[in-house]
Amino acid sequence: MTETTLLVRDDADRVTVTFNRPGRGNAFNMRLLAELNAVLDRIEAESRPRLVVIEGRDGVFCKGLDLQDLLEAGDRPGGGPEPDHSARLYIETLRRLTLFPRLVVAVVDGTAMAGGLGFVAASDVAVATPRSQFSLPEAVWGLVPACVGLYVLRRMGFQAAYRLALTTELIAAPEALSLGLVDQVTETPEEVLRRLSVKAGRLAPATIGDIKRYFRAIGTIDPEREERAVMETDRLMADARVREAITDYVRYQRFPWNRP
Repeated sequence: MTETTLLVRDDADRVTVTFNRPGRGNAFNMRLLAELNAVLDRIEAESRPRLVVIEGRDGVFCKGLDLQDLLEAGDRPGGGPEPDHSARLYIETLRRLTLFPRLVVAVVDGTAMAGGLGFVAASDVAVATPRSQFSLPEAVWGLVPACVGLYVLRRMGFQAAYRLALTTELIAAPEALSLGLVDQVTETPEEVLRRLSVKAGRLAPATIGDIKRYFRAIGTIDPEREERAVMETDRLMADARVREAITDYVRYQRFPWNRP
């Protein structure tokens, strides 16, 4: 039996979605994105609950796009579906979270990197434990964090997002809080969730959706920027130099500067 990429728990006041690919660092692929959208479809069709929680497991929130899946797809004739569609489905999913008529909360307990930061940055509220760490390491493989960058930029502002993209440095939870990437750092995320559940439960889904649509309309992300991000990602994913760097990392755990 094929294991689901997500664990979904329904409680009276919330739906908790847990990334469930521990052997791959909870990295996302086309299937995970499709399953996440299916969960959102189901929630949207119901009047309650008003709170959606997204979390990782085993000390990892999400390490971004599954590079091994990407490499395997690229080895197939025609390049496979992953290089052609993953960036578009990913950015569509982030857009959906920012417009979703429920309060979306990301709970990070551990590592969030690369595209995994997108789920944090696209959430309405982001909560992290003190041990959590964040990074945009795409440049290591010759990539630009184009899609995730739109949402990190929205959260942190230009210079902070630009610095993370260029330096690939890892930042700890207190710095992520000071930069606005997360909204709260706490040893007890459940206390925050209980408080938010009460607040969200008093709001109509239509009101939540109206607020989200309005703030998105006056914000920094628009369809033209999203399309540019997808095109840039697809261009680089097809680049031989990038493919070689990803291959070396996936197959040999070797970074570009360690090549013989």
